[in-house]
Amino acid sequence: MKEAVHEPCKEAAGRPCKPVDAAIARVFVLLGKRWTGLIVAVLMERPVHFADLRRAIPGISERMLSDRLAELGAAGLVLREVDDGPPLRVAYRLTEAGTALGPALRELRAWAEQHLPEAGYGKGGCEA
Repeated sequence: MKEAVHEPCKEAAGRPCKPVDAAIARVFVLLGKRWTGLIVAVLMERPVHFADLRRAIPGISERMLSDRLAELGAAGLVLREVDDGPPLRVAYRLTEAGTALGPALRELRAWAEQHLPEAGYGKGGCEA
């Protein structure tokens, strides 16, 4: 079967290209950042303490994890919960809005399994 070849977007039959949808642009502004999708995928299973979350995502620094969690919190997808301790521990969990990403993540996983080669992807970490 011959693969379809797509020309760059240009006016076809006198119609301009459709602009990017604002909602999908918001999704990718947030979830398109490096590490963000992986954080959500790990949290999809259950609440996770900061140190465990960092171990589940090889290569992410503490600073980057903290920044991404703050962004996800500001977007209403993640809640930060402090365990009184001792020792004092911080856990993160998805909100209802964050959990609602589950079906989309499962669809993306199925797509990746079919269309993306494994080499270089998904080495180590928790299964989401």
